[in-house]
Amino acid sequence: MIEDKNPQRTPLSELGEFKLIEHLTDHFKVSQKSTIKGIGDDAAVLNFGKKQIVVSTDLLIEGVHFDLSYAPLKHLGYKAIVVNLSDIYAMNAVATQVTVSIAVSNRFPLEALEELYAGITLAAKFYNVDVVGGDTTSSTSGLIISVTAIGEVEKGKVVLRSGAKPNDLIVVTGDVGGAYMGLQVLEREKEVFKVNPNNQPDLSMYTYIIERQLKPEARKDVVELLKELDVKPTSMIDVSDGISSEIIHLCKQSKVGADVYETKIPLDPQVISTCEEFNIDSTTVALNGGEDYELLMTISQEDFPKIKGNPNLTVIGYITEEDIGMHLVTRADEKIAIIAKGWNALTNQE
Repeated sequence: MIEDKNPQRTPLSELGEFKLIEHLTDHFKVSQKSTIKGIGDDAAVLNFGKKQIVVSTDLLIEGVHFDLSYAPLKHLGYKAIVVNLSDIYAMNAVATQVTVSIAVSNRFPLEALEELYAGITLAAKFYNVDVVGGDTTSSTSGLIISVTAIGEVEKGKVVLRSGAKPNDLIVVTGDVGGAYMGLQVLEREKEVFKVNPNNQPDLSMYTYIIERQLKPEARKDVVELLKELDVKPTSMIDVSDGISSEIIHLCKQSKVGADVYETKIPLDPQVISTCEEFNIDSTTVALNGGEDYELLMTISQEDFPKIKGNPNLTVIGYITEEDIGMHLVTRADEKIAIIAKGWNALTNQE
């Protein structure tokens, strides 16, 4: 057999993260009766008796997902747990356990790892999850953290990305764009520090958005709130890659379109003022920033009276027929097609 001297080499950046996942996992078939939902949602769903189990896993890699020049190790440990629990809550489930694996280079002393695990411990206590296992190994390229989160949900209560129907309302929790603008501030101050290491930045006017970046919180409270309000979303996803990416995920999985209203997107005043300072459009940040870990969901219009006026929930649009497409309705009442410009881990850029 003659060896091919010029094998095809397709750069991963050509596919992007989501197409790569789809390409690599398309051949996986479900064979176990206990597998209710496999690849393609925020978490897998497994059926074990009266409860269904949800499982999600994420990698955080130094230089790709975090920069230790401004991310304290304790905050990083906390964040590593939170970003995984967010996927569990996006399934309308309760997180119960996590496993934590790390690969670490010899530049990290024991005390550094103690700081990292102090953050992990704090998050596990705050969110009432057990750390039940993991692995530790060496790394030649800095710090790598892998967390797997496990949760449970009653049968019939799980919420997938695929249940949205035309005329459903699109609802988001909290506010968006803060984490991205916090990152911009931190990156700016890093460059200032390189020029003048003695410079001590005054970050007091950016406390909210920096916290959104370095120590985000998962919306466990929203899952509890929805239960109290007797509202089961028709679809749900967490906002990790930006509103635009998440809308596209929901619409593709549900085979629907969407209209999102620019004037309805919730923005914190600190996000707006910092966008003005950086001369960045706040709507662009809200749509494409990512890492807010809020929940984006669709609900039936019949449930609107139950959520009306709730400060945790904002209606930002509604679901349309698939052939209408996905659009942002601007302040000028123009429709612009929604495209995903959020975080792409394979090119390490927005």
